[in-house]
This record gives sequence, C-alpha cells and structure tokens, in this order.
Amino acid sequence: MALIKDIAQICKSKNAGPFYITIDVLFENPQTYARVKETGVLCAALFSRLYGVEEKDVLFTPYDTASAFKATLPRAIPAGDLGDTDVYGAQQHAPLLDVDIPISM
Repeated sequence: MALIKDIAQICKSKNAGPFYITIDVLFENPQTYARVKETGVLCAALFSRLYGVEEKDVLFTPYDTASAFKATLPRAIPAGDLGDTDVYGAQQHAPLLDVDIPISM
C-alpha cells in the first residue's frame, strides 16, 4: 500500500473559475501512473466521497500522455463568498493526500 502523498510527484488544487475546483495528481513516470490507474482507486466516486459532491458532478479525466489525473468538481462555497476559507482553491487537495493505493513501492 502507498499513500498518494508518497508516490505522486505533484498533487495540487486550484480554482477553475469561482464555482469549481480542479485537482491534479501527476506521477514522475508512466510506470507508477499505470500501476495507480490499474487499481481504479482514483476515480469520480472517490472525489465524490472525499468532497461531498454528487458523482455526476465530478469531471474525472486520466491523461495517459502526461501520467496524470485531473478532477474538476463544484466548490462548496463560491470563491470569495462569505464563509470561503480558500479563495484560490490552493488547499483543497489535502483530503486526497492520505488516500491509500494498493500497490507496493
């Protein structure tokens, strides 16, 4: 087993407009990416559970050429609105860091 924070080269989030967040997970080499993709752990359902949004509202895309996954999902609170604690969306990847991927490294 391996945590995303230990095997991903980059795991980051950012605004995708005021109403959406995009989360990118990139791997240093295609072999690790392929092994992670093969597990099926990173998927729209995972983001739905972690972020409390409907699975149908998660746009999840694996990018084989870049050895990366991208998920775009609605923000709980629009950027800059009353109650927003992360106007840039830069801290939203944190729940993903401790996701366990069933591969050995």
